[in-house]
Amino acid sequence: MRLLLISSSNVHGYGFLDHAEPEIRRFLAGRERVAFVPFAAHDHAAYTAKVSERFGAMGFEIVPADDLQHAEAIFVGGGNTFRLLRTLQTRNLLDPIRDRVRAGIPYIGSSAGSVIAAPTIRTTNDMPIVECSSLTALGLIRFQLNCHYLDPDPNSTHKGETREERIREFHEENATPVVGLREGTMLLVQNGSATILGMKPARIFLRGEQPLEVEPGTALPFSAF
Repeated sequence: MRLLLISSSNVHGYGFLDHAEPEIRRFLAGRERVAFVPFAAHDHAAYTAKVSERFGAMGFEIVPADDLQHAEAIFVGGGNTFRLLRTLQTRNLLDPIRDRVRAGIPYIGSSAGSVIAAPTIRTTNDMPIVECSSLTALGLIRFQLNCHYLDPDPNSTHKGETREERIREFHEENATPVVGLREGTMLLVQNGSATILGMKPARIFLRGEQPLEVEPGTALPFSAF
């Protein structure tokens, strides 16, 4: 399997997917038709038009999500993770996407689209604005993702839980590793390993251990699958 998992489509100082364009171009070299999954957004038509324009500028054609058999790659966009997963469940698309990716079609996710590559969506930041039949996701990788990972602000007077504290709570109930992807950061998954790409290190959380920082260009300290 080959996956490019992007923390966020938007990064401060950049336009939509601008920071990820070089990696997307490399990842999709030799491909043309990309099936776009817009279900994390409310307005599918507007989201598809936006992505069609952006991918068109890179030389790729966007085709509908239900045209997986004729697509040469899949892109699942960001938005609300619960809405995305529920729609994939109700449209019976989880198995077809999983099967195509396991058969070798390249998969790109951004934000929510990256989170659903994990075993579950339990480490998303989103509110459960809709109710899913299950939190089980695509399970293309063996670890959880927390996209838009945010470091604590030492000058903040906010007393709510930090992202790190929430992930620690996850590990009180679950043993699966969690990778915190800061904005501007990506994961390239291929040949059984996952390598950090982009502007910032990723933060790795293992149950019962201190968090680790993994610099761009470095593989995660465990297998991807």
